[in-house]
Amino acid sequence: MNLRIFQQPLEVQINSAQIAIAKQFAQDVIATVNYRDSNQTNRAKIQNDHFISKIGEEAVATIFRQHGWQVKGPDYAIYEGKNKSWEEDLYVDDLGLAVKTQKQSSAARYGLSWTFQNSSKRRDPILAMPQAWVCFVVCNERKGYNCLVYPPHQIQELVFKDPKLAYLKGKKRVVYETDLRYK
Repeated sequence: MNLRIFQQPLEVQINSAQIAIAKQFAQDVIATVNYRDSNQTNRAKIQNDHFISKIGEEAVATIFRQHGWQVKGPDYAIYEGKNKSWEEDLYVDDLGLAVKTQKQSSAARYGLSWTFQNSSKRRDPILAMPQAWVCFVVCNERKGYNCLVYPPHQIQELVFKDPKLAYLKGKKRVVYETDLRYK
């Protein structure tokens, strides 16, 4: 099945109900996470990352639903410790779809890109699945959390590069918007 149902990035308005549930999830999940192995201990940043991730998932789900597809997710359940899920973020007509979201302010600072964990301690399982689908999103946190959703790609189509920050090299792989082939 081909999830590439649109060819250009689409803008999505995020509504207040979506924002509220994503904020509540981020507040609830923060007590259950530990990212010390990734050198991330700033709890406010971790909470905001979870919030922005859910906003991106809501944006992608909205587009597929508008096109008549059945979407399962986002998942707002809180999982403890080893019960945390590495499943796809959404299921579109039963096909898994990962979602990666970057804030507009981060894009302005580091370039529009999306990060995958790739260290000996933590690795995104999707990196070993060339046929898997991923959708990239940029979220404008200064304009009502409106999002720009890029057409889905399979992992095998992506160009992975090192992050710009030296201390993240060897720990993360990055897909830059300039390398996306959707045009």
